[in-house]
Amino acid sequence: MTERHFSVVICVYTEDRWEDILAAVSSVRTQSLPALETLLVVDHNERLLDRLTQEFKEYAASGEVRVLANAGPRGLSAGRNTAISVARGEFVAFLDDDAVAERDWLRHFAEGYDDPRVMAVGGRTMPAWASGRRPAWFPEEFDWIVGCTYRGLPPGRVEVRNVLGGNASFRTSAFDAAGGFATGIGRDGDKRPLGCEETELCIRLSKALPDAVLLIDDRSVIHHRVPAARERFEYFRTRAYAEGLSKALVARSVGSGKGLESERRYTTRVLPAGVVRGVRDAVLGRAGGAGRAAAIVTGVAVATGGYLLGTVRALRGGVTFTVAPIERVPATEPDEEGKAA
Repeated sequence: MTERHFSVVICVYTEDRWEDILAAVSSVRTQSLPALETLLVVDHNERLLDRLTQEFKEYAASGEVRVLANAGPRGLSAGRNTAISVARGEFVAFLDDDAVAERDWLRHFAEGYDDPRVMAVGGRTMPAWASGRRPAWFPEEFDWIVGCTYRGLPPGRVEVRNVLGGNASFRTSAFDAAGGFATGIGRDGDKRPLGCEETELCIRLSKALPDAVLLIDDRSVIHHRVPAARERFEYFRTRAYAEGLSKALVARSVGSGKGLESERRYTTRVLPAGVVRGVRDAVLGRAGGAGRAAAIVTGVAVATGGYLLGTVRALRGGVTFTVAPIERVPATEPDEEGKAA
């Protein structure tokens, strides 16, 4: 394996996650394959921007940790695009601000790029429950609700339609070919938890580069914190509904064939098997079996409702998103406070 240079991007938006942000950066700085740079992109929060600038001032001169302001509209997609535009690495890796990467996270990503056709490599995201353990009713098939790898994804290093954005890497050249993350879709702080921006990007990338290969390597592991609020059924239901809305927008853009390709297998094979397991566990008197079966059925129903409503809105032109090309800008020297311009 030749040496790989990764720019690691962590998008942040609230001081409430201060300790999580520091832990995320620390996990990048202790990688067995050192990152070329860590880019902290602050989403329209001047106080957090100033605080992080001071925190990492000693690393600014070397460029090891660079603190940037989101140069686009509020939201995760624009923050990522801001980082991509100034990234110096041949590869860009994304890590959630409330997650920590295992020591060999980047090294396993790098191994996937030995094949020049590979444009993206994702990893495995494990939930770190605030309560210390998974709620008995919470089905593993729905771990995507909390931004984690879910039951039904194939193990090992396998080819996939799309990677999951909180634990993923791309060749920087992929964004030159396909453009950046779409704005108008995806997360925006604590607002309704929409998603699917990674799905839309990966499908667009595969169209722009028909020979492109996208992989998931489950050895590239991160641990994603799940706060207590996201262990509740109310969040489960809200997030499933939002996913339906997002999937409708993606399907409207790229077509239902590609937009729902993976979801068809998931809903016709993975989820029915999960319901059967839950019912079996309930019959055998195992804790949470009935709850898991009911949660799967409810999740499907709510997501379907969101998809139908999202489809109507998309047809009426009420919901749109924008894809802009990534315009590369040269890295600027830090100012006297250590903040990149």
